[in-house]
Amino acid sequence: MKTLSFAIALSVVTLNPAAAETVSRAVTETQSAYAELDSSFIQWMNDNHVPGLVWGIVKNGKLVHVRGLGSQRLDMEHQPVTADTGFRIASMSKAFTGYAILKLRDAGKLRLDDPAWKYLPEIKSWGADITVADLLHHTAGFVTDDPWGDRQQVMPEAEFTKLLKTGVPRNSVRGTRYEYSNLGYAMLGRIIQKASGKDFASYVGSNVFKPLGMNSTTYENADVPAIYRAIGYRFENGQWSEEPYMKHGAFGSMGGITTSANDYAKWIGYLLSAWPAEGNAKADKATIRAMTYGGGFAHRRGRPGTEGSNCRITPTYGAGLVVGNDCVLGPVAFHGGGFPGYGSHMLLIPDAGVGIFALSNRTYAGPSAPVWDAATLLWKNGMIAPRAIEASALLTDGYGAAKAIWRDGSVDGQRPLLAMNFLMDRSSENWAKALAEAKAKVGDCDDGAAITPTGALAGRFNWTCTTGKVNGTLLLAPTPTVQIQSLSFEVAN
Repeated sequence: MKTLSFAIALSVVTLNPAAAETVSRAVTETQSAYAELDSSFIQWMNDNHVPGLVWGIVKNGKLVHVRGLGSQRLDMEHQPVTADTGFRIASMSKAFTGYAILKLRDAGKLRLDDPAWKYLPEIKSWGADITVADLLHHTAGFVTDDPWGDRQQVMPEAEFTKLLKTGVPRNSVRGTRYEYSNLGYAMLGRIIQKASGKDFASYVGSNVFKPLGMNSTTYENADVPAIYRAIGYRFENGQWSEEPYMKHGAFGSMGGITTSANDYAKWIGYLLSAWPAEGNAKADKATIRAMTYGGGFAHRRGRPGTEGSNCRITPTYGAGLVVGNDCVLGPVAFHGGGFPGYGSHMLLIPDAGVGIFALSNRTYAGPSAPVWDAATLLWKNGMIAPRAIEASALLTDGYGAAKAIWRDGSVDGQRPLLAMNFLMDRSSENWAKALAEAKAKVGDCDDGAAITPTGALAGRFNWTCTTGKVNGTLLLAPTPTVQIQSLSFEVAN
């Protein structure tokens, strides 16, 4: 063991020219906020005895901020973490496995409702009921196996085959609950191998790493040059000690990837490009979006970070991504990683085209709290926000009819544009009465503000009036011409 005690200091990341140019293009007014967030990561590291960490923000396909902190190893003098330092990302590797399964599905090589024994005949005697989807969504009934599964990383393929033949007990009946299983994702790695006819790591390397230019990313940690490799440490009894090295083995598909911030940002950008944004125009958007389709059971968990006491998330598990709707950020996809010697976390805000991630080199030190706090601060400061949706022709015409209804104080002049349910839900006479009462409260209104679309057939609008405001919503019917199915004018003094 090595006894060390120090406060983490900010270290300048050594960037290659392309990455440096990317960072330099970041919007200048955000730099003070980034500096504040750097400080919060430093504080988290000191509180959790983390030797080194790198974190980054990806926006519209670009790495707009990246910062290395602390040291990538403690047995050498001053070897700071950089954007090129390789960290094991543990269970954040599962997203690559999930993506590979979906790509094979798209290619007709497998079906999600296939019985897993079709590709793993060793399990037929005890797991005939398990499907590929069960493994993907953690509904096979296996017991939650952290941290047992982490230590199986090095298991040889022959030993894994023996384990599958022998069989494993299950904690619950298949398809009745969500139980996170590293074993299940190790089985998916073997399925990828059988369905593709290629070694699992080679398949992911040639179909994901290489096309994205993730040239420093690998399943074999020892392949990373020592000068770039973050050593994994445990902190115990006031001391750091180096965790034993674990080579790539049969459980690599559940958590074996080593990558750098510069490389991982490319993966984040690729995932985000499935939603309207700048980025990789060649992205297989349908496949990426399918990674966010929860296929298991919703489960409760606390929201990471300082907002946790005010908000809980009820997410589901997609294909290597946890998906839910956050009380601050809206729709999100995220995943953590814990491994002997390493901890990591990633968070995607697809509607804003933003992803935030952090990688560290201390056992199970997952930096989820500072990642979510960073996203929350940027959101509340208006530095990230949902992308604007362009108003469709139908919505624009419908909004014109809504403004005419307000001005006229009656719906009668717009009857051709009202859906068949509209006057059944409120009569023309009652509309006139409600409009008169609302207009009396707020006076004349400036209705020149554009509608804010929430979709092609829905939107909201806000008007400033003489003695108050109008907050309205418009919802069109699913018809080829404008038909207003719902309209509201909420007044506030």
